[in-house]
Amino acid sequence: MTRLSPDWTGVKKSRNTGLFSGEPAERLDFVVELLRDLSLHDDPQAMVRSYGERLRELNKVDGYLALSRRDLEHPYFRITRSSAWSEEINPWKQKDRLPLLQGGFLGELIYSEEPRLIEDLAGLVPEDDPAYEYLNGFRSMMAIPHFDRGRGLNMTISLKREPRGFDFGKFPEWVWMSGLFGRATQSLVLSDELKRAYDQVEREVKVIADIQRSLLPQSLPTIPGVEMAAYYRTSRWAGGDYYDLFPLPEGRLGILIADVSGHGTPAAVLMAITHSLAHSLPGPPDPPGALLDHVNRRLSQAYTTTNEVFVTAFYAVLDPARRTLTYASAGHNPPRLRRYRPDSVLALDEVGGPPLGLFEDLAYDQTTISLEPCDVLALYTDGVTEAMDQRGEQFGVGRLDDILGDCALGASGMVDAVVAAVDRHTGGQAPADDRTLLVIQIE
Repeated sequence: MTRLSPDWTGVKKSRNTGLFSGEPAERLDFVVELLRDLSLHDDPQAMVRSYGERLRELNKVDGYLALSRRDLEHPYFRITRSSAWSEEINPWKQKDRLPLLQGGFLGELIYSEEPRLIEDLAGLVPEDDPAYEYLNGFRSMMAIPHFDRGRGLNMTISLKREPRGFDFGKFPEWVWMSGLFGRATQSLVLSDELKRAYDQVEREVKVIADIQRSLLPQSLPTIPGVEMAAYYRTSRWAGGDYYDLFPLPEGRLGILIADVSGHGTPAAVLMAITHSLAHSLPGPPDPPGALLDHVNRRLSQAYTTTNEVFVTAFYAVLDPARRTLTYASAGHNPPRLRRYRPDSVLALDEVGGPPLGLFEDLAYDQTTISLEPCDVLALYTDGVTEAMDQRGEQFGVGRLDDILGDCALGASGMVDAVVAAVDRHTGGQAPADDRTLLVIQIE
């Protein structure tokens, strides 16, 4: 095997050639133009091509190679670029097309992790060397390693047909500049990989969000004497808010609103689990306490004990004929009941218990209230009332109550007014938490 001698590290004389000769203003113009051009690229392959063309023209090289031993063990390495190729290969996207070599002159070069300036290649690369076809006909070489986390994983090689074609006096600057470009290229590669990974995740999360929305009521029921309207918006593609409606015997309606702790995809998954459990209760989901008991027990047994997550929920059964509402609560924001006569606001908090999924052996109490014509009931998640303005002030229940007091708006108008008021309060900023609002008006 050829051994690289320290005697090959350069010539002792200096010639006025290369980037770092000439007038300072000329050198500065070149550097600025090069940096400006490189800053326009977001594709590492295009950036490497542009950089290589400029530097090869400047240094008047006759050939070039690029090597990589990334993800390989000694003595293997790949040729990632070559002036001898008739077709450009993208080393990041077409790795399977890159020649895989073992040992020899270039193998020793790249695994040495040292810059080399070789004055004369004559007699150093035998015909049986794996890299002979890439080096045959060239007499001088400049080899520069590119480091990643302290290891020389890549190397660029410039070649000239005449011996002593490179100026050792300028060699340190070439090593410095090439190495920095290598780091910039690697950063762009990582950025590109991160973007592709993010795009893939985004596509998957969009699918999750579509599935999640399919679990929500696709339409609101038409109930004589009752007007209903709903609003649902996640802080991200998918979220943890959940509301549901359950038709019950004798024209009654079960109304569920829930909020999973956390945000994003994990919350969306638990939201889907909660939906499944709510629909797995044997028989009709009635009375309210029974539904919360069932979901809590199943969550605690199988899903939340090791994940430190929980679900707040409020479930009520509306009886339009009797104008009654029977409800139970599991740590959820108490819905607001705006009374028309007398004009007042009640928080439905007479009964309650811990959020679902924290304690397995619980029984949730329930209570019943009477409703009157023009009464307005608002069920919501904390993303509505805790939405903040630029000063950190929350929207609060007071602003919600004021809008619920305008009976002439109707349920749909109230939902629209609340959404608009929250947007004004937050300055139109994207929500930091999921927002769900369900308004029911008794006619």
